Amino acid sequence: MFEIILGITTGIILPLQTAISVKLRKTLGTPLRAALATFFVAAIFLGLILIMSDHTLLISSTVISKQPWWIWIGGFLGVIYVTGNIILFPKLGSVQTVIMPVLGQIIMSMFIDNFGWFGLTQHSFDWIRAISSLLILSGISLAVLVDQRLEKKQNRKISEKLPWQLCGVLLGICNATQTGINGHLGSVIGSPIQATFISFVFGTLTLLILTFIKDRSLSIKNGLKSGQPWWVWTSGLFGSMFILGNTFLSPKIGTGLTVSVVLFGQIAGSLLIEKFGWLEAQKKAISKTKILGLAIMFIGVILIKLV
Repeated sequence: MFEIILGITTGIILPLQTAISVKLRKTLGTPLRAALATFFVAAIFLGLILIMSDHTLLISSTVISKQPWWIWIGGFLGVIYVTGNIILFPKLGSVQTVIMPVLGQIIMSMFIDNFGWFGLTQHSFDWIRAISSLLILSGISLAVLVDQRLEKKQNRKISEKLPWQLCGVLLGICNATQTGINGHLGSVIGSPIQATFISFVFGTLTLLILTFIKDRSLSIKNGLKSGQPWWVWTSGLFGSMFILGNTFLSPKIGTGLTVSVVLFGQIAGSLLIEKFGWLEAQKKAISKTKILGLAIMFIGVILIKLV
């Protein structure tokens, strides 16, 4: 029961972090700068936790020499996921920015579980998981079609959103892969916190290079003088807690169930943000059809839990 509550809480964190990151993007000027600030704060936060709990920040030479190369790419996948979400949020809105990656998460997590990729426990793809996946995909379709009908009435081109929706699916694949990799890394070194810290350090270094190449400067000084609320700088804290929760849960309950439980929290959080306009997000009415679609998705999540 503890794992389920932790998974839901972890899921609620993500849309909050995405909304804050969007505000941070406006403060610093570009998605890369916002993502870099997020990763840097997260790395510092996790590093302090490790130091205060008497854990080392370094990786043993044995782990480096004996583990496969892919165990270190979680941070790079995190860069793609966080930066992509910052870009997608104003294009798709809070709910679709959560829902579209879910499609990629579900597909990839089922592959990871079925084949036992990344050194994780194998969970065969049986008929219950197949039905669960179909229910989740049906719920996604229903929820997305609502937004598309509304946009058609407002004379917007639905095709304009399709590329962004496909990008959302690819982001979900990256996130599920990162969850599996970080989960395995946490098991290997015996510390989910250190595994998450390593992921954010690699991500920070990657973003630092990309930001200097593309944006030429960090613009931190201008951001500090922008007069934005203090909470725009907390994106990294929320991001670290989200990745840490996934890293802790994945080897314990499997990537598929981790993704599914966290999904419910993501949906709940995104609905609350859109309904009440939290964190200065644009308010949007939540239709009954969209709620029905999300309810169908939740039934699929419950079925996966029962496998």
